[in-house]
Amino acid sequence: MGIIGGIILGAIAGWLAGSIMDESGGVLRNIILGIVGGFVGSFVLGFIGISGHGIVGSLIVSVIGACIVIWLGRLLFGRKN
Repeated sequence: MGIIGGIILGAIAGWLAGSIMDESGGVLRNIILGIVGGFVGSFVLGFIGISGHGIVGSLIVSVIGACIVIWLGRLLFGRKN
């Protein structure tokens, strides 16, 4: 997957995680959240021996990681609503 595909996947993952965690944000926030979530998800799930392969697997890992990032943000900075 190229850079454009990674950005699109990150945007989708960030949007899905925001929907799951009841957070709102723009396209840029979703892209960043999804990309960072991909790294976090790969690290956390890799630590317990789980990995995602292909587009669907990468999307699932990124969404899980983005949810973790949102949760950590709430824990550290409080919920902004």
